[in-house]
Amino acid sequence: MDILPAIDLRDGKCVRLIQGDYNRQIDYRDDPVAQAREFQQQGARWLHVVDLDGAKTGGQYNLQTLQNIRQATNLRIEVGGGIRSDQAVKTLLDAGIDRVIIGTRALEDPDWFRQTVFDYPQQIVLGLDARDGLLATHGWTHTGQTTAEQMAQTVNDWPLAAIVYTDIARDGMLTGPNIPATQRLAQVTDVPVIASGGVGALEHIKNLARLPLAGIIVGRALYEGNFTLAQAIAALVH
Repeated sequence: MDILPAIDLRDGKCVRLIQGDYNRQIDYRDDPVAQAREFQQQGARWLHVVDLDGAKTGGQYNLQTLQNIRQATNLRIEVGGGIRSDQAVKTLLDAGIDRVIIGTRALEDPDWFRQTVFDYPQQIVLGLDARDGLLATHGWTHTGQTTAEQMAQTVNDWPLAAIVYTDIARDGMLTGPNIPATQRLAQVTDVPVIASGGVGALEHIKNLARLPLAGIIVGRALYEGNFTLAQAIAALVH
């Protein structure tokens, strides 16, 4: 199991949205490359990056920043946000990104998504963002009728690298992850599951570490000094 520190990019800066609300933004750092270097120095193996500009509107707005992080670190990088075309997937993978996270179009165009997963085995991650159990798209601005568990079962035998599961109500709140929902999801699929949203204390990491997960994404808690990345990594084994 890995701890994946998160960098959420908006206008080229490290920010955090409270519950995915673009009007409730916390600014952290102007230099995401320096932040990525720090995460590597503290023991990270993976970096989770979200292009918030792309998530809202589609398109790639922070490609140069991603390339700069790629060149400045040895971290393995997964990127999500606005990836809704063949060209967007190819552009990111050609830029050295290890895994591409697809959410909105995966739900709206499952045939296209399936083909993409099989075209790029073990390089595509399914992003499942749930509000009250139902999946949300377009930067969490639209909620549909499909549940996370239904979608996870649909892709169970596809060559996905992982599923990133986010409980929107917990995201950025530091109040703890949704353990029951995360556990249910991990139990209905053979695809590796990465938990995201709500981690605010080392105890939250210890609770998640008891589940059959591949990783835990941590963002705001690191930026606000609730614990260090090294402490988070150590909490996985204690």
